[in-house]
Amino acid sequence: MKEIKAGTKLVILETSDVHGSIFPIHYGTNENVPHGLSHAATVIKKHRKQEGNLLVIDNGDLIQGTPLAYHYVKFGGNLPNPMIKILNELEYDAAVIGNHEFNYGMKILNRAVSESDFPWLSANIVDSSTGTPKFGTPYMVKKFDGGVKAAVLGLTTHYIPNWENPKHIQVLKFEDALETAKKWVNYIREKEKPDILILAYHGGFERDLETGRETENLTGENQAYQICHEVEGIDLLLTGHQHRKIAGELNGVTVLQPGFNGKQIGKATISFVKDDGRWKIVDKIAEIMELESEESDESILKLVEKYEQETQNWLDQTLGTILGNMEVTDPFDLRTNEHPLIEFINKVQIEASGAAISSTALFHNEAPGFSKHVTMREIVSNYIYPNTLTVIRISGQDLKDALERSASYFIVDKGEIAVNPNFSEPKPQHYNYDMWEGIDYVLDIRKPVGERVVKLSLNGHEVKPEEEFEVVMNNYRAGGGGDYTMFKNKTIIKEIQTDMTELLANYFLKHNTIKATVNHNWKVIW
Repeated sequence: MKEIKAGTKLVILETSDVHGSIFPIHYGTNENVPHGLSHAATVIKKHRKQEGNLLVIDNGDLIQGTPLAYHYVKFGGNLPNPMIKILNELEYDAAVIGNHEFNYGMKILNRAVSESDFPWLSANIVDSSTGTPKFGTPYMVKKFDGGVKAAVLGLTTHYIPNWENPKHIQVLKFEDALETAKKWVNYIREKEKPDILILAYHGGFERDLETGRETENLTGENQAYQICHEVEGIDLLLTGHQHRKIAGELNGVTVLQPGFNGKQIGKATISFVKDDGRWKIVDKIAEIMELESEESDESILKLVEKYEQETQNWLDQTLGTILGNMEVTDPFDLRTNEHPLIEFINKVQIEASGAAISSTALFHNEAPGFSKHVTMREIVSNYIYPNTLTVIRISGQDLKDALERSASYFIVDKGEIAVNPNFSEPKPQHYNYDMWEGIDYVLDIRKPVGERVVKLSLNGHEVKPEEEFEVVMNNYRAGGGGDYTMFKNKTIIKEIQTDMTELLANYFLKHNTIKATVNHNWKVIW
């Protein structure tokens, strides 16, 4: 009679790109939306009761992204970080450093790490002077009932210096995630001899999992596809950063990516049997659990109720009045025809920086614009990132190249202008189309790529390639973010360290009444 081998299983739950979402509300309208950590908490607690062996990991971009998270950083004083309070309460086993963890500076990040009852993992973010991992341990090991031994290695996209304010990361070095994975996976396999090795990577895929086809420019920002093909010894790869929903297998590696804002949870169920005295993996199942039908966990909401109430009071403060119309009704029309909202944001950037030329974007298609009586809620609903401003010196050629990059946002399809799919799939990137003040320009989308800037002038004179200009933009763009490589490593003239949301609020408080205007300095033709 054949011997029946003893078996057990391990369940891994992954959240990623929560971005400060706790309460199930849309802060722009206060309408109910079925997402956030309060929904995730319900599922996590159910699994704690049902599963004997459970591992819960957050995969990065946790502490930034909502008005609540922003208000805490600006006005929270000595209170503990609300996101960390919740993860501690839910007994998370580990978290990974995401790129947005740096947005508020190292002081806020270090404090969040110190308040955590769990380790923060990132093997490839090292101290620039010592070369050692900056945030504690690069990996963790945990044993479960039955003796199953799991190792979790943390990695972060090394592309962060292309976006982040240099002052926030000046003591850090970001090593190549793929090469770091090769080194540490081999080390962990030899030293720890785990029954399962999990790589939690705040990064994603630049190729289609089934065909290997490029899904975006191969920048090296998202190396998960290469990791699965080039690094031996990984059983489960947890990904994030791209806000996608992925559950499957690639080259024998089970892969997960659980969306964003706590709308989903990634779940991997790993089955083991004893084989010659050791646990052997015999089955791996990956799935994405939708949280829309789950109830919010009221005890979690109660835990941070004080933070939320103070945030709501702050959001409802009236700051100023609009004369005219600055509301957004059609985001596509706003990007093809001048709109008072964009002209206003550029005007604020010019006043704050002293530069004569400015660029900005409409960051997302749900931006409401400003109603007659402007509140802080409307400001943070339109300007959703904690950007600061940077003034850099660029050439006329750089300026033209940047306009060509923006022009690539559009295509002409059957005689009609449309959004280039590269800016909407697989991840919306509408924030990478810029509109400028201080110059006059025309983009002709009918022209070949690289020849779409058919007019570029300043004060009535054609801009020459060798001319130099001082221009203001957000720190993400000034670092080359969004494939604006022409701005990378340019001479920095000035940095304004006040967040743009605060600059916008201060502008309203100073001027009180703002007239909605457009000066028709640019147009798009097709």
